[in-house]
Amino acid sequence: MKRLITLACLATTVSLASGTAAMADSIKGRFGVTGKAGFVVPADNDAEYGNNRTNRTDNGVIGGGGFLYGIDDNFAAEFDVTGSSFGSDTGDFSVANISFGGQYRFTLAQIRKLVPYAGIGLDILVTDYDPNDGTGRDVDTTVGVHASGGADYFIQEQLALTAEVKLVAAPDADISVRGQRSGDFDPTSISSTVGIRYFFN
Repeated sequence: MKRLITLACLATTVSLASGTAAMADSIKGRFGVTGKAGFVVPADNDAEYGNNRTNRTDNGVIGGGGFLYGIDDNFAAEFDVTGSSFGSDTGDFSVANISFGGQYRFTLAQIRKLVPYAGIGLDILVTDYDPNDGTGRDVDTTVGVHASGGADYFIQEQLALTAEVKLVAAPDADISVRGQRSGDFDPTSISSTVGIRYFFN
């Protein structure tokens, strides 16, 4: 009886492990939701200074989530919305990033639960600026691009831990006061996040 129970437990363990590995192999037809948080390193800029003077920025925090859908075994479409906030010499910034992109996901024969990926995409960057002097400022919305790299590690068939590094590059956005330009904001940044993906199928 003890041998039978032991064999049953062993068979269940092997089945679960192989099922997880198999599901990690292909993203085709799978739909998942992601939550993540981490740190962002924003570019310096000349907000409120002009004359090529540098407005130094501090490292900040970023968080958000999105959706992932597998198009075929290796390609996936991705939609993310994240928010970041950080300080600078002249005030505080917050950036909402609406991101559309794709991933190419690699299969590792040696570690089947680990799925590295590389991604590119388009970003819509909506920025708020709260200067230290308390006056109101408007920052133009701008469009940029991103490149990312990361990995998912499947701990269960439908659950994976994820880590990612993402570079966002975009042209400077005008900062204005009552319609008059008063400076520039550079929305370029690099971020590092960790999170969880849950797949519904």
